[in-house]
Amino acid sequence: MAVGFAVVARTMGAVTDGGALVGVVMAFVLMLAAGLSGFVPVGTVFLLTLVTTRWGYERKQRLGVAERGRGRTASQILANLCAPAFCALPVIWFPQFSQVLLLAATAALAEAAADTVSSEVGQAIADHAYMITDFRAAPIGTNGAISVEGTLSGCIAASIVSCASAFVGVVTWQWTPVISLAGVAGMFLDSFLGATWENSGRIGNDTVNFVSTVFAADLALVAAIVIEKAGI
Repeated sequence: MAVGFAVVARTMGAVTDGGALVGVVMAFVLMLAAGLSGFVPVGTVFLLTLVTTRWGYERKQRLGVAERGRGRTASQILANLCAPAFCALPVIWFPQFSQVLLLAATAALAEAAADTVSSEVGQAIADHAYMITDFRAAPIGTNGAISVEGTLSGCIAASIVSCASAFVGVVTWQWTPVISLAGVAGMFLDSFLGATWENSGRIGNDTVNFVSTVFAADLALVAAIVIEKAGI
C-alpha cells in the first residue's frame, strides 16, 4: 500500500524520487506499529498537502512562493515524517505503550498538516499577512508571517488528521482534542521559529519543520500524562 501510494505521488510530481523513497519507509514504520490503519493519517497529510499546494498555484508563482515543480524532496519529507515514525517505532517492541506512542505520532502528523496547509492556503487566498512576533504587516509568504485564512485552515487540517486517525482506530476519540491542539501549537511554534531563527539564518526550513513536529508530539505526551493522572 505504501509503495503504491508513493508511486502515485511520484507520478503526479508531488515528490521527488528521494521523497517517494523516504515516504515509503516512514509510512511502512507507521503501518508496522498501527497496522494498515496507520497509513490513513499519513495518507491524509499527503492529500491535504497535495490539494493545498496546487490551490492558487498561479498566484503563488506570481508571489515567488510556489513549491518547486519537481515536488517535495527527501529532506522535506523526512523533516515532517521523522518524528511520527520515531514515536511509532517502539510500539513494535512495546505494544503495551501503543496508545500513548501513537498519540504522539498522530500529533506530529497533525502539526505537519497544519503547518503545510496554513502556509499553502494563506499564500493562495490571503490578502494580508502579519509577523507572528510583533504583528507588523509582512509580504505574503514571508517566514514567520501568518494570516487569518491560513491559521484557520491549519486548525482545520490538524482536526482532520486527528479525526481520521480516530475513525480508523489509530487513537481513541477522546484524544482528538489533544492531538488537534498539539498540532496547532506546533504550527504556531513553526511560525515563530521561522520569524526568528530561520530568518536570521541560524537554522533552515527543514530543521524548523522537524523541531515543530517533535514539539507537537512532546506536548501531546505531556498533556496525556497530566490528563491521565488527573483522571479527567
